[in-house]
Amino acid sequence: MQEKFEIIEDPRHQGYIKHKLSDILVIVMCAVLCGLDELCDIMTFAENKAKFFKEKFGIEKIPSKPTMSRVLSIIDGEQVGKVIISIMKESVEQSGEVIAVDGKAIRSTSQPNHPHSALQIITAYLTENGVVLGQEKIHEKTNEIPVFQQMLSYLNINDKTITADAMHCQKETCAKIIEKQGNYVFGLKENQKTMYENIDLYFQSSITNSELETFTTTEKNGGRIEKRICRKLSDLSCLSWLDQRTAWSGLKTVFSVTRIVKSKDKTTEETSYYISNLDVSAKELLFLSREHWKVESMHWMLDVVFSEDNCSFLNENAHITLNSFRKLALLLHKKYLSSSSKSKKVSVKKSMLNCLLNDSTLFELISCI
Repeated sequence: MQEKFEIIEDPRHQGYIKHKLSDILVIVMCAVLCGLDELCDIMTFAENKAKFFKEKFGIEKIPSKPTMSRVLSIIDGEQVGKVIISIMKESVEQSGEVIAVDGKAIRSTSQPNHPHSALQIITAYLTENGVVLGQEKIHEKTNEIPVFQQMLSYLNINDKTITADAMHCQKETCAKIIEKQGNYVFGLKENQKTMYENIDLYFQSSITNSELETFTTTEKNGGRIEKRICRKLSDLSCLSWLDQRTAWSGLKTVFSVTRIVKSKDKTTEETSYYISNLDVSAKELLFLSREHWKVESMHWMLDVVFSEDNCSFLNENAHITLNSFRKLALLLHKKYLSSSSKSKKVSVKKSMLNCLLNDSTLFELISCI
């Protein structure tokens, strides 16, 4: 791991370096693994763990707070992110068929009265095991589309299925995925207004249509009953009036997912539409569409578990670096908990606290890399 960090370019003047960049990154990584990423907390943690860092990593001296702040500000956060992604890929087997793509804003980076100015990071996430395969920074939500299309140029998506929200339901994006021998399942909303309205009209008038393959699941969770109904139309010749069908590369299937949630007080119902190049069963399509929530869940945990939106660093490089370490922390905690029979009921947050309080637990976690 330290060798990996040593390949990152150190922008400091070589004649004045007292603390190796790899040492600083190890300290930051361990702090984030323990749930800390505010500068004052990182420094308090490092000073109290000085013996641990010396024994386990050979770090003789803890850097000062100004040094830590300056290094996190000037280091190339995107380069750090690429190294961390390579660590994630090597530490966990890259199995699974679904790559979910989603963007997340770090709200504390937005300018006053300009919420869309916040730094955003779009992530390609292998849903089965939580490995980040790629990430890119953006500064406007609308820029997600070309940035995602650029990501497709270096992601290995052969025989993988890409899921994304309706923003990425674009003809050019579908064409790039098919060109790279991947598959797609994209949400469909009113950014493709005519197509959405036509498909909505068809499904609304075909509730009992025998041409629609249907699969239904019902789950009980916390006093709620959630029913999902997937209806698939694979014979697009039925949509002879849908002129757009030939403009979408590889398009074979249109399907809907209706979610009916019953609780003690109310019942809600919503229907979403999707397009795909896959001609698989309604059961498989429902599975694929539901897999996308895992990247959204990961982003939710960055906020709830790590309080990412409240991170007070002012520099973009620091935010990108810490975002990458948080994703690594989530992966390692889940891997550690899944491999420990004693930790089956332990949450990620409690696991981080255990690492903060117990040096041996922290080192066990790091050894998962």
